[in-house]
Amino acid sequence: MLRYLYKRSLHAALAILVATILVFLLLQAVPGDPIRVMASPVAKQEDIERLRRKWGLDQPVPVQYVRWITRVARGDFGQSVRMRVPVSDVLWPRYVNTFRLTILSMCIAIVAGVAIGVIASITRGSAFDTVSMVVAVSGFSIPPFWLGLILILIFAVHLGWLPAGNGDSWRHIILPAISLGIASMGLIARLTRSTMLEVLGTNYIRTARAKGLRERRILMLHALKNASIPVVTIVGMQFGVLMSGAVVTEIIFTWPGIGWLLVNGILNRDFPVVQASLLIVSVTFILVNLLVDVVYMFLDPRIRYER
Repeated sequence: MLRYLYKRSLHAALAILVATILVFLLLQAVPGDPIRVMASPVAKQEDIERLRRKWGLDQPVPVQYVRWITRVARGDFGQSVRMRVPVSDVLWPRYVNTFRLTILSMCIAIVAGVAIGVIASITRGSAFDTVSMVVAVSGFSIPPFWLGLILILIFAVHLGWLPAGNGDSWRHIILPAISLGIASMGLIARLTRSTMLEVLGTNYIRTARAKGLRERRILMLHALKNASIPVVTIVGMQFGVLMSGAVVTEIIFTWPGIGWLLVNGILNRDFPVVQASLLIVSVTFILVNLLVDVVYMFLDPRIRYER
């Protein structure tokens, strides 16, 4: 088990290193000069060059990367070019809001998706099975931003039950969380149904029924546990999709998350903010997938004793 954890942790560390290189080089290839944004429109060329030396942008790209990654390792993402404050001061509050939104969306997707998938699998061919799969397909076929606009129109404008945006309270997070979670819910529901049907047809399930075990015990202890490995895999992937997809949803609902920060950083050529935002989302996705690998060990003992 320790060897498995060591290998997965090493892979995650290498993936994070590659992510830092890609994020840094991607921003280097973007047209635009952050020094021009920082400087006054009437600044002289010598003033611009002085700022360039101050920020270290006159150094070769490898030197800039080493200096940048050294600061990042200490938790220093630099200073915002536009806002003239440390990036960490504006990054972490926004990241926490986006993480809250993603976690709630994922909870909605997992609870509803697994429940619908299990019920649909044990009532195969019924009206519930047909209707639920139609809803599931519709869920991951509808773009989240369009669904968000519909939710605003119904629950905020016509019914007035929930606010449409401009806040970070629990009432403000409900609509964007539903908008993000519906697509993942549909995908998880279909995958849970298909894997449950496959597991329910295996010999050990027939043996458990022949031994007289209760149907609920068979479903929860034997069938669902063995059918959940593909579901856990897709959950890890969907977490990254939700983190990145939250950008558009946050704009629609004016949710003060990292999406707003990233878009404003791109529009203002605020490279330190963009780099920090992209990097923190990438690292979160990698760490979540590492957590998924750990969960595998508890779902499948064969992985725990891998040689």
